Amino acid sequence: MSPALLRLVWLGSALFGLIYGLAYLARPVSAGRTLVKTLAVALLAVASYFAGAPPLLSLGLALSAIGDAFLAGDPKRWLPAGMIAFLIAHLAYINYFAEIGGPGQYLAEPWRLVPAVAVVGGAAYLMRWLWPHIGPLRHAVAIYAAAIVLMVLAAFTLDLGYWPAVLGALAFMGSDAILSVRLFKNPDQWGALGDNAVWWLYYGGQALIAYAFLRPF
Repeated sequence: MSPALLRLVWLGSALFGLIYGLAYLARPVSAGRTLVKTLAVALLAVASYFAGAPPLLSLGLALSAIGDAFLAGDPKRWLPAGMIAFLIAHLAYINYFAEIGGPGQYLAEPWRLVPAVAVVGGAAYLMRWLWPHIGPLRHAVAIYAAAIVLMVLAAFTLDLGYWPAVLGALAFMGSDAILSVRLFKNPDQWGALGDNAVWWLYYGGQALIAYAFLRPF
């Protein structure tokens, strides 16, 4: 695929991301809403694959798009399937980031431990607060939370030239944190602001992770 065509795929992803965030975010579940949401990240996976990116990056993006398709439906029915897709996506990102960086960076540059400790502490606090409200999914949620924390910690080991991926990982985690509060504590928490925060942090996070390694523009 030519560079010009790859850029068009990226622009298509951004277009679907905008359409979903501006036109479909507050609409009820429908096939069109699911399609638009899924295509936003699926096109990032397509761009990654045809740009010759490492398979783990393309796999993480593709599995995330599958997770989007599940979560675009009724959360009570499709949440477990969506969590599984995103869990495997996080594992793909963890392994990819570890190939480029790795835990040894924490020993080589101890300053990286500062944001790492902050992320672990924040995640532990949130899990403790939500734990009584999660119900039968609590152990699955704990496993998922551990995976996204490890994904962010793996991103912290990347060279500073990959800073968009670090921001993307943090945005992804922030989106999931807000979503977890709304799923398990209060569905109306933060209202429309919460809806927008979940989507824009999530899509922006995925786009930043992809951009960090592909740099199409």
